[in-house]
Amino acid sequence: MSAALLIPALLLDAAFGEPKLIWDRYPHPAVLMGRMVGWADARFNRGDNRRATGVAVMAGLVAGAGLLGWLIHLLPDGGVVEVIVAAILLAQRSLVQHVQAVADALRLSLGDGRRAVAMIVGRDTKALDQAGVARSAIESAAENFSDGVIAPAFWFLVAGLPGLLIYKIANTADSMIGHRTPRHEQFGWAAARFDDLLNLIPARLSALLIAVTHGILNPAPILRDAPLHRSPNAGWPEAAMAIALDVAISGPRSYHGKLSDFPWVWPEGRRDPGPADIDRTVTALWRGWGAMLALVVLVAAITAC
Repeated sequence: MSAALLIPALLLDAAFGEPKLIWDRYPHPAVLMGRMVGWADARFNRGDNRRATGVAVMAGLVAGAGLLGWLIHLLPDGGVVEVIVAAILLAQRSLVQHVQAVADALRLSLGDGRRAVAMIVGRDTKALDQAGVARSAIESAAENFSDGVIAPAFWFLVAGLPGLLIYKIANTADSMIGHRTPRHEQFGWAAARFDDLLNLIPARLSALLIAVTHGILNPAPILRDAPLHRSPNAGWPEAAMAIALDVAISGPRSYHGKLSDFPWVWPEGRRDPGPADIDRTVTALWRGWGAMLALVVLVAAITAC
C-alpha cells in the first residue's frame, strides 16, 4: 500500500514542488515542526541532566509524529491525504530549483553566486571563488538529495506516513538542536543520534542510486572517501556525486570565520568546477530520482502480486 501511494507523491512533488501561492499564505508543515522543536528547546533545555531531558523530548516528538501519521492513515479517503502530505514533505523539485539557482546566479557574477549558495549552505561564503561556490552547491545537492528526497521516500515506503513524519521531525530536530554547541551538546544528543540512525540506510541508498545512474561500477572509491566526512552519512552521496561528476569536493572551508581543513572527497577529480558542473549536478539529481521512482514502482508491483 505504501509503495502505491508513494508513486503519486513522488510525481506530485516533482511536478509542483512547493507552490509559493500556498506557502505564502499558510505555514509549511516543516515550519510547524520547526516551531514545535523550537518551543521544546526553549521550554525544556535547562537545568541538570539535559541529555536525559533531550531523550525524553525526542521520544515525545517522535511519538506525536507517529500518532499523527497513523490518524491520517485511518482517514476513509483512499489514501488521498497521505499522498498529499507525502508530496509536501518530499523536496526533489525544491532542491533542484535551489541548486539550479546557484548556477544561474554564478553565470551573472561571482557575487550573485555567493549570495545564491549562501541560501543552501552553512559555511562562510563571502570569500568563495567560483570553484568554491560550485563545490558548495554540489555538496549541498548531494547531501540534501539523501536527506530531503530519498530518506523521506524510504521511510514512507517502510512505515507509511507515520514513518515519514517520524523521519521529518527527527531531521528537523537534528538541524535545529543537534549541534555540538554549549547549549545543545547534551540536550540535542538524542536528536543527532536518532537522525544519524534514520539516515544510515537512505544515505547509502542515495549513493547507490547516483552510482548506478552514472555507470559507476567500482564501489571502492566511494567506500574509501565516504568515511572521510565528519558526518557518518553525508559522505556517501557526496562521494558518489563527486565521482559521477569527476570533481573534487569538500576540502578546506570556513565556518564562522574559522578555517577547517577537511579532506578532499575524490581528490583525483577536477578542482575548478563551475556553473556547468552545477547543471550536471541537477541532471544527476533527476537521474537518481528517476531510479528511486523505478524502484518504488517495482516494489509496488511485487507487493501487488
